[in-house]
Amino acid sequence: MTGVKRERDGNVGILTLNDPASLNAMTPELLGALATAVGEMTLDPSLRALVLTGEGRGFCSGQNLKAFQSLGDNIYLGVMTHYWPALRSLRECRVPVVVAVNGVAAGGGFSLAMSGDIILAARSASFIQVFSRIGLVPDLGSTWLLPRLIGRQRALDLMLLNEPLSAERAKEWGLVREVVDDANLLDEAKALARRLADGPTRALVATRQLLEESEHASYDAQFGRELEIQSMIRQSADALEGRKAFIEKRKAQFTGR
Repeated sequence: MTGVKRERDGNVGILTLNDPASLNAMTPELLGALATAVGEMTLDPSLRALVLTGEGRGFCSGQNLKAFQSLGDNIYLGVMTHYWPALRSLRECRVPVVVAVNGVAAGGGFSLAMSGDIILAARSASFIQVFSRIGLVPDLGSTWLLPRLIGRQRALDLMLLNEPLSAERAKEWGLVREVVDDANLLDEAKALARRLADGPTRALVATRQLLEESEHASYDAQFGRELEIQSMIRQSADALEGRKAFIEKRKAQFTGR
């Protein structure tokens, strides 16, 4: 069945886009299933991190153009109704999100990969924008996400020329954290997710929030915003445990609270 597979590995959830025949091309059904899966899995307070990957030979080949046409003439309404909830659920997820890119991440699939917090790539992975090849502009957040990850000039190069970006070059440019053998990708992604899950996840997610807010803030405004968030976070159970463990010279035992 197409959709999104859900699994658990301790306190880590694994979500797998599951339409390998299309290289997990985006449809309203697939993205709807992803939004639902993220929302429902993260309701469980014992879940502390997520891994997102794709079934088969590719992570996500981008829009299924036939399915996209079925959204009707009001593309804005169609995308905001059927696609935006999935990407927003990843950007605003209450736990850290590791994206494990196997094979191609094209067009909207490239955007989807960037919607997580940290990307790991298989050696077979490649990233390509595609949009201008079919006379369109990048969408699903690409023009916001990509230049912030790799810089304006490199982002523009990829968007105008549609040249595939290899996994190794993606690491060199700072898009992905690490490139691993294909057979080890999921294990490495789960190991990284467990490392995040063992951390003070409230503080990790608040850090993500501050970084996103900083894109639009002045230095003095962001300075104050950091202190606002810090004032709330420092009263959390994890912050109290972190300070106590530091004083006692032991490893902190964080719980995500």
